[in-house]
Amino acid sequence: MLSVELHCHSALSHDGRDSVELLVEQAAAVGLDAIAVTDHDEIAASIDAAAIAEEHGLVGIVAMEITSAAGHVLALGIDKAVPPGLSYDETLERIHDQGGIAIVPHPFQSSRHGVAAHITDEQLASADAIEVYNSRLLTGRANRQAERFATAHGVPKTAGSDAHISEMVGQAVTEVGADERTVDAVLDAICAGRTSVVGQKTPWRISFRQAAGGAKRRVQRRFREFL
Repeated sequence: MLSVELHCHSALSHDGRDSVELLVEQAAAVGLDAIAVTDHDEIAASIDAAAIAEEHGLVGIVAMEITSAAGHVLALGIDKAVPPGLSYDETLERIHDQGGIAIVPHPFQSSRHGVAAHITDEQLASADAIEVYNSRLLTGRANRQAERFATAHGVPKTAGSDAHISEMVGQAVTEVGADERTVDAVLDAICAGRTSVVGQKTPWRISFRQAAGGAKRRVQRRFREFL
């Protein structure tokens, strides 16, 4: 089994703080086997992370978190950015056209752009996997909804820390029964449902700090763009 971080953000995300070097170093320090940096509508930092991952004994998966018209979708195993604003179905199609897989994160939390409120159950079940444990959810109710849905519809399950600061990388991970330590083997195992989720809730003080820091960075970026 490989321990994989499938959902974390670098400073390239509008609400991220740290460099990919810090994210990768943290992943190695906590004993993970693979990492996917999933910046919001950006892919460059994830490409950089994948390039240096091997130096730290990790499998690096190029990925991003796409803002579809329905909400957020994680794309793993792609090499080109998928544009935001496309329909949910077209977003999945673009991911699959590149040989990647589509994972729906926090689907039942509308406040964080979960897709469930805007698509049918059939569409949600068409994803390659559903994130059933996101460590940044405060009550866990949305996680339980995702878990029940994935179980009822036979969709593979994943977890992710959704870290926006490096210290939280590895807070929630997906244990993947991959045949080899390669990107393709990890993605194939996820699609086959050879996964289990492990994690704990991000402490509320850190969640607050991540959210406050993200809001501050968004304001700063908009101000720079205005200038």
